[in-house]
Amino acid sequence: SRLHFKGRAVLLMVILGVSMFPTIATLSPLYLILKNMNLLNTYAALILPSIIVPLGTFILTQSFKSVPDTVLDAAMLDGCSKIGVLFKILVPVVQPSIVTASIFAFYWIWQDFFQPLIFVSNPKNFTIPLALKLYTDPNSYNNYGGLFAMSVISLLPVILIFIKFQKYLVEGIATDGIKG
Repeated sequence: SRLHFKGRAVLLMVILGVSMFPTIATLSPLYLILKNMNLLNTYAALILPSIIVPLGTFILTQSFKSVPDTVLDAAMLDGCSKIGVLFKILVPVVQPSIVTASIFAFYWIWQDFFQPLIFVSNPKNFTIPLALKLYTDPNSYNNYGGLFAMSVISLLPVILIFIKFQKYLVEGIATDGIKG
């Protein structure tokens, strides 16, 4: 959002436009891409499709845009390089937004059932929602006690992350990018 290059508005619109498509519409091309790259049934098949989260991209873009140009220009006049401005000025100012976008991405990926179901067939690589599905069997006895126990255990990381980063989450949503 801070670098000016040809087509940057189009790139942002494409990233945000992809979020309007339902997951099922992008699943076939994504499956073919992962198959051609020999990444099916690997952890990479679970991680790569989830790298760009449109909501996180939007949150970070708006946060970086909210930092005034005068602050960045002053840092440049004081001898700071562009990389220095990024890591010494921008990242500390938008840190709550970075944490917020990371939490949203984590929640979104943690609870995903459908994509891992399609991309992974080895039980060794199953995500928690897929592993929980193993506790149910329509043709025999269901272990509901184990299912409920594992469901509660699977919520612990989500709850702990929320408790640990609650301050950043609220600040990242409510802040305008300027501290002081």
